[in-house]
This record gives sequence, C-alpha cells and structure tokens, in this order.
Amino acid sequence: MGKPVTYEELKALLANSKDLILIDVREKDEVDKGCIPRSIHIALGTVEAAFKMNPEAFQATYGIPKPALDAPELVFYCRSGKRSAEAISKVNKLGYVTARNYAGSYIEWSSREG
Repeated sequence: MGKPVTYEELKALLANSKDLILIDVREKDEVDKGCIPRSIHIALGTVEAAFKMNPEAFQATYGIPKPALDAPELVFYCRSGKRSAEAISKVNKLGYVTARNYAGSYIEWSSREG
C-alpha cells in the first residue's frame, strides 16, 4: 500500500487533478448521508468483483473508465480508514499497486468540511 493520503493532499487532488479516482467503500446507507465530492461508491463487499470486471462492464456499472493497474491517483476511503485499507489489500492482490488510503476518511473529511 502506498503512503496514506492526507486531508491536505486530497483537497489538492480534488481541486487540481483530472486523474483522481476516489473510491468510497462504505455501505449505501452511509453514502446516502454524505460523501466526499467526486467519489465513486463501490462497497467493500463488491470491491474485488468490481476490479475484476472487464473495462466495458466497469464503465457501465460505475460510470467511469476502469482504472489502470498503475493509476497514479487511485484513492480509497471509508468512515475511519479500516475498510478502505482492506479494500486496498484486495486490489493490491489484483495488481493495483499504486492504490492509496485516505486514512482520515469520512470522519476527518466531515469534521473539517462541516
């Protein structure tokens, strides 16, 4: 797993990066209460299956192109950082070696963003 993403880094990526792929691995009921802008919801229980999809199926299901194995800005988050770390472990095994964790996750984001 790459070095964790800080709040400041994530803010900069959201503002400046067209390559950011931000994955929210929380459950749907959690996402419905709020999420980080530009994030894509792929619940932890479906992460492995999602990242095994062919590119066409991934695009059709999630509305974005399937990330490349070496996607430079592939970031996962959850509520507190534990599930996103688990998701990264799953995608690392599939070859996504650059995936990073926003360890502060939604708890930090919502406390700092209001």
